Amino acid sequence: MTPQQFHIFSSFRDEFRSYCAGAASSFGELLRPLQVSARLKDTPEYPLETPVVYNTALDEITEESDIRLIVIGDNPGKDEQRAQNQKYLVGQSGKIAAGFFAKNAEFHTDFRKNAIILNKTPVHTAKTNHLKFLLKDGTAEIRKLISDSQIYMAQKTARLHIDLCEAANGGGIAPELWLVGYAELKGKGLFLEYRDELKNAYEHATSAWEKVFVFQHFSMNRFLIDLNRFCTEHADLGIVEAAHELGTIHKKEIFL
Repeated sequence: MTPQQFHIFSSFRDEFRSYCAGAASSFGELLRPLQVSARLKDTPEYPLETPVVYNTALDEITEESDIRLIVIGDNPGKDEQRAQNQKYLVGQSGKIAAGFFAKNAEFHTDFRKNAIILNKTPVHTAKTNHLKFLLKDGTAEIRKLISDSQIYMAQKTARLHIDLCEAANGGGIAPELWLVGYAELKGKGLFLEYRDELKNAYEHATSAWEKVFVFQHFSMNRFLIDLNRFCTEHADLGIVEAAHELGTIHKKEIFL
C-alpha cells in the first residue's frame, strides 16, 4: 500500500476495533444466551467465547501489504469466534476461498495476505440463519444492534474501498470488493439493510462501484459451482474475466 492507503486502512482498523469492543461490552451478556439457544436445534455444542468478533487478521496488515481484494462475508461463525482465532473466514468456507485463489494464480492474490476480510455484521452466530432467531427472540436492543451494525459496516466498508481506490492514483493498487452471500441480499434476506446502505454509499463514486462484484457464498462450494457453471457456458473467457462478468451479473440482480 502507499503511505496514504495505509493511513486510510489504519484509521478504519482502529475505529472498527473500537466499535467491536464497545458492542461486546454493551451487548455481550444479552447476546450470549440467545446465541446458545439459537444453535440448539441444528448445531452441536461448542464453547461460545466471543459474542461480537473483531477480525484480528487485520492487525497483521502492514504498509508493505499488497491489498488486492476486500472480501465481505456474512457474519462470524463458530470457528471465527473462538478465542484462539477471532479471525474471519477461517472455517471450511475460508479454506475453499483460500484454495480457489491458490489454484488460480491469474488473480495474483493470496487470500490470507492480499485480502481485507470483513463481514456484514460482527455479531456471531453458529450459522448465518441463526440471526433470524436473535431478531425474533431478542430484545429491541438486540434487533437494533443487528440493524445498526449492518449499516455501520456498509458505510465504513464502502468508505474504506472508495478511499483506497482514490488513493491508488499515487502508485498503489485499487482493490476490488467481492460481496459474497448472494442469497441473503435479496427477497426477505437478512442483509437487505447492508445492501441498501452500501449502494447509497457509492452514489458519487462511480469508478469504485465498477470494482464491486457480487457472488454466491464460498460455503457449500456454492461460489465454485456457480463460477464453474458460468465458465463452462462461456469457455472463451479466462477465469478472471469470467469472475468479473458473473460478479457484475449478480450485482445487477441484487442492486436493482
